[in-house]
Amino acid sequence: MKLFNKALVAFMLSAFMFAAEAASEKYMPFVLAFTTSGNVENVKNDVRKKLVSANFDVVGSYSPYAGASVLIVTNDALKSNAAKSEFGGYGAIQRVSITKVGSDIQVSYTNPTYMSHAYRMKGDLKGVTKQLEATLGRKKGFGAKKPLRARKLRKYHYMFGMEYFDDTDAHLLAEHSSHEAAIKAVEGNLAKKLGGVSEVYRVDIPGKDEVVIGVDLDQTPGGDKYMSDDYIMSIIDFKDLKSTAHLPVEILISGNNVYALYYRFRIAMNFPNLSMMGDNSFMNIVESPEAAKKALIAVAGGEEKKGYWE
Repeated sequence: MKLFNKALVAFMLSAFMFAAEAASEKYMPFVLAFTTSGNVENVKNDVRKKLVSANFDVVGSYSPYAGASVLIVTNDALKSNAAKSEFGGYGAIQRVSITKVGSDIQVSYTNPTYMSHAYRMKGDLKGVTKQLEATLGRKKGFGAKKPLRARKLRKYHYMFGMEYFDDTDAHLLAEHSSHEAAIKAVEGNLAKKLGGVSEVYRVDIPGKDEVVIGVDLDQTPGGDKYMSDDYIMSIIDFKDLKSTAHLPVEILISGNNVYALYYRFRIAMNFPNLSMMGDNSFMNIVESPEAAKKALIAVAGGEEKKGYWE
């Protein structure tokens, strides 16, 4: 019995130390894979081939603005973890960006482990992180002044009074009579490019009624400049290393409901050191959350509620 008790204590201590170590690890939102020169389209095609060869499925591709392109990828590990996690669809994909900066082209991608913690997923996706590093390379992590601890990411919010990942009422766009009705409403409105919003990719989460759809928010046709990817990124993505892989924005259809992460939360999650005041700050895009809300609620087939995203 004494040996059993000692073994149990040792096991519990080991588990506690492992959990504490995992919680203390630090991460950046983006990874710079490499820099090169040449043509964005040619580099994108080379990157696509590498991803496909590494068994990633490229489910979407678009150019949010001149000199920038984004590839959206998934695989079985990402979809499996998404299926096990509440609102896991947000983490079912990763984004790879190719951005022209001066004479250089930056190839970067979202950090799967950072995103897994920010989305409070069951698994930390370290295997996918290593797979992307092996496929595309890793020069450095970037996107924050200091890396964020896993435990902070799992309860992340920008500041007091602002949104958390689990503030589902803030993220809710519309409620429908069924999962199928929700999909039909969203897909129908995206096909019409309602309000300048169009579809970039779609991934169905296996084994559950959940679909994630990436969308392009464009000022034209019919769009509001304050909600457009181009306008927002021209202000907040001002550092030397570009966070183009912040895009595209996701719509999540989970059960009968349609969600999109509250803009202040989603931007702060990917730009954790964005200032509240001053140049290139949240104050410079103060109209954007309301403009994006209006466009996304319309696409979702919902009803705008005053103060909903304010």
